[in-house]
Amino acid sequence: MDRQEIDLVSAPNKAGEAFICHLMRQGLPFAALTNNKSEKQRLERIGVSRIVIIDTASQSKWAVPQFPVGKVFLFEQSLNLCCRYIQICRSWTAKPIYVITGVSSPRLVYKGLGANYVIHSTGEDVSFLVGLKA
Repeated sequence: MDRQEIDLVSAPNKAGEAFICHLMRQGLPFAALTNNKSEKQRLERIGVSRIVIIDTASQSKWAVPQFPVGKVFLFEQSLNLCCRYIQICRSWTAKPIYVITGVSSPRLVYKGLGANYVIHSTGEDVSFLVGLKA
């Protein structure tokens, strides 16, 4: 029997946190992605139970999660970190990777690394992302 795919969400900003809260209210399965303990603790405080911590500095430590990865939603706070997450997550899934950014300049960089969609949004309500089909 196939295991259910779990969407990944990197939520280092208010829009990402609001998206995670929306997923939790809807009862949708997801895992949060982070590369540091303080963000892990912040995610735990808002109620996230499944958190994937990745050492972004060492490619040899990019272990595939223990579940099938579905869509990936990366909320940009840092160009470098978002690029690294795209590289990591692209090796984990063939499903779409969405980058949600407040600026339009890195669009081609993200697409070149493997992001399928780059969404420009300056607001915190991105609940429309839930309805995006794989």
